[in-house]
Amino acid sequence: MSSDNALQTPLHNPEQPVAAADCPPEKSKNQDKNEAKRKAKMEKFLAKQAAGKAPATPDAAAAAAAAPKKAKEPKAAPKPKPAFVNTTPVGEKKDMSEPMADSYNPVAVESAWYSWWETQGLFAPQTGPDGEISPKGRFVMVTPPPNVTGKLHIGHAMFVAIQDSIVVVEKQLWKNENLTRHDLGREAFVDRVWDYKNQYAGTIMNQFRRLGASYDWPRERFSLDDILTRATRETFVRLFNDSIIYRSSHLVNWCHHMNTALSSVKVENRELTGPTMLSIPGYPAEEKFEFGVMIHFTYQVEDSDERIIIATTRIEIMLGDTAVAIHPDDELYKYLRGRFVRHPFVDRRIPIITDSECVDMEFGTGAVKVTPAHNYDDYNVGKRHNLEFINLLNEDGTFNENAGPYSGMLRFRVRKQIIEDLKTKGLYVDTIGHAMSVPRCPKSDDIIEPLMKPQWWVKSKQPAEPAMQAVRDGRLEIAPLTSEMDWFRWLENINDWCISRQLWWGHRIPAYFVRIAGRSDDSCDGSYWVAGHTEADARKRAEEKFPGVEFELEQDPDVLDTRFSSGLWPFAVLGWPENTDDFKKYYPTSLLETGWDILFFWVARMVMLGIYLTGEVPFRKVFCHGLVCDAQCRKMSKLLGNAIDPIDVIEGTSLEQLHSRLDAGNLDPREIKKAKIGQSKDYPDGIPECGTDALRFTLCTYNSSRRDMTLNVMHVDGYRKFCNKLWNATRFALMKLGEDFVPSPDAALTGHESLAERWILHRLNVAARNVSAALADMSFMTATTAVHSFWLYELCDVYIEYIKPITTPEADAAARHSAQQTLFTCLDQGLKLLHPFMPFVTEELWQRLPRRASETSPSISVSAYPEPRSDYENSQAEAEFELVMSITKAGRSLTADYNVLSKSTFFVSNTSEASHALV
Repeated sequence: MSSDNALQTPLHNPEQPVAAADCPPEKSKNQDKNEAKRKAKMEKFLAKQAAGKAPATPDAAAAAAAAPKKAKEPKAAPKPKPAFVNTTPVGEKKDMSEPMADSYNPVAVESAWYSWWETQGLFAPQTGPDGEISPKGRFVMVTPPPNVTGKLHIGHAMFVAIQDSIVVVEKQLWKNENLTRHDLGREAFVDRVWDYKNQYAGTIMNQFRRLGASYDWPRERFSLDDILTRATRETFVRLFNDSIIYRSSHLVNWCHHMNTALSSVKVENRELTGPTMLSIPGYPAEEKFEFGVMIHFTYQVEDSDERIIIATTRIEIMLGDTAVAIHPDDELYKYLRGRFVRHPFVDRRIPIITDSECVDMEFGTGAVKVTPAHNYDDYNVGKRHNLEFINLLNEDGTFNENAGPYSGMLRFRVRKQIIEDLKTKGLYVDTIGHAMSVPRCPKSDDIIEPLMKPQWWVKSKQPAEPAMQAVRDGRLEIAPLTSEMDWFRWLENINDWCISRQLWWGHRIPAYFVRIAGRSDDSCDGSYWVAGHTEADARKRAEEKFPGVEFELEQDPDVLDTRFSSGLWPFAVLGWPENTDDFKKYYPTSLLETGWDILFFWVARMVMLGIYLTGEVPFRKVFCHGLVCDAQCRKMSKLLGNAIDPIDVIEGTSLEQLHSRLDAGNLDPREIKKAKIGQSKDYPDGIPECGTDALRFTLCTYNSSRRDMTLNVMHVDGYRKFCNKLWNATRFALMKLGEDFVPSPDAALTGHESLAERWILHRLNVAARNVSAALADMSFMTATTAVHSFWLYELCDVYIEYIKPITTPEADAAARHSAQQTLFTCLDQGLKLLHPFMPFVTEELWQRLPRRASETSPSISVSAYPEPRSDYENSQAEAEFELVMSITKAGRSLTADYNVLSKSTFFVSNTSEASHALV
């Protein structure tokens, strides 16, 4: 239907002649083919009928349909394709003269390119002939040293952070040989760790290469090599001499299972809502202990029948109580001020003190037990009131001689025994459920215990202020905003940093205790320590500090927290403390990309140390991405057994192989059982072969500003299919271009482009603009969406379909040539837009394209990245072509709704001369 004043136009391709409404439309080539097929089928049917193989009448046909049918024979399984064999010599360029394969094969596509990129030096800095920085500027990123606790997992596919390897090695020693590091001795143990590092370092580097990481490999560093060791010692010595590093006995977070201290920010607090039975490392699996309860007991007031009720969640440490605190304004206990209670299990008088800071009259019983050596709040109370600090625990989790009759017992068995003994003495009151936070070691899952230990500390308030000021004044940008807020929250409340670890693997602390002959000075006293790069250097400093005194030097056996040495990474890898050419050219770096979870662990340390030691922030911007989690929203971790090797996603693997890797690892048998259940749930059919490009692209499609991202392997498989779409589209396009096609010298418009060409070039321009803007904002999800949409929904689904009839030999030569040039531009620029996310398939396809005369780059990886062009900007062409496509879609919808087959003519009602002229 149309109104009288409307213009009517048959629906047609705007580039083709209009078919008159009263004439049958010209048959297309496809229509001729389809008609021929239908004719052939009819002839075949008639032949069958004549031979008696087909029913001759409708009744016969109906009878035949009702008759039981023979079961169809199963189709023969497709013949497996022969396995790909890479024949390209290492370091040489792949031969592109071979015909393209029928379909995308990630194994074949990813072969050979990386070694060629390395050989060509394509990952090295692009400097001028004189070796100086290009006038265009520089962009520098450093990648943290990869951990050597085994292979990388899927969460490391884009980011890695250093961790010490002591836990895995100790677990392997115990599992395979029933040995501890102490059984081996320090030297033999360190040799074992070096062997382990050498075994896995190559594997990790190979994983990075398989992932297509464009690292400048000649600048690879290991955190214990000579350059990093010198930088680490120099930093310790400087900070020690500047009194930023000091030695003191403080409470530390002690992991008894690992025999080492943990930084406060590394402790994982597990929230309990009530009574909970927990397994503890080092105890039999069937032996569990109750947490999430508050235990009430009484102390007997000295020289009185009165008792004072105490509440605690850690009844076992009451053996170290040295005071009971009450509030100075509490009238209920006013008469007890200055009196004592008697300890029921050790010979100790415990004073009753008043303290308004640690006691809340409205909470609990109003009386608080004080254990200064095993509680952080009580530690401060002990300092204020000059209380005795009684350490109850040995490093292995047993109680020492200060625990009296409980000496030698494991701490949580003491918990059970004390409750029974309190009941025997009539001092037990009750146990009630209580919500609480349980501190646990992220590596061993042990319950962390506050323990008094002499340690090395870094005064953190002083260096934290410049780190905050750098963000305030814009010298350092932290994104997203939530991470910037975390930055200030953490640094404003920072505590001194414990940097000593009771391990043997790592940078040994370059501090020496000066043991003066004939004296027994306390090694906790920092005034008897010196620091030096070598023992000779330390001896010289000791002679200056204690002139004319006979002494011996004893180096501290502990090692430095791994964050201390990795905190120097951005400048130490460039040769600092020497003023090397690399340091002068590339420091400070441009960007640090890392997970939000180590913003304080690692990033803050780098900024504080960088400013203090070099006077500059170590990087201009920090981008914090989310964490890759499993289907249960747990961070991927080797310790949980939920980590997936990226190579398994790239190459594919079975569920049985995933299970076997758990069995070969170092997990506790209980954790292996849990992990296998998780794997069976997440990957019941194993993991399909997806390829590197699909994996990389998938990781970039997640919203990186979110705190966590749940990886779905089927998403990766979906993008593998997208790779196949790219392959087929490029293969088809190359056929349409032809072997004799020569690209124009540049990509400038000729003025003869059709509407569809102007539209696709405009959409290419929009994609380039959106990708560039998204990358500038670190919005990888937006960038991948833009380039994916261009390729799939605009280039493949529309433009390539549009040019099929135009690029036939019988089509107009000028129109064909113009369409081919536009197609080439879209392929060339589209592959370049996609390359950062899919390096292998884009290199493979780009190498098969002809070159413009102006294109001299040997590889797509060093070619110019597409930028928006003003001459491609054409919103009018976009609007006009969108109108044409909407009419086409409406027509197709109508024919489908009314089951109209061929020879259909559409009439379009136009409301303006402009639309009439267009359609």
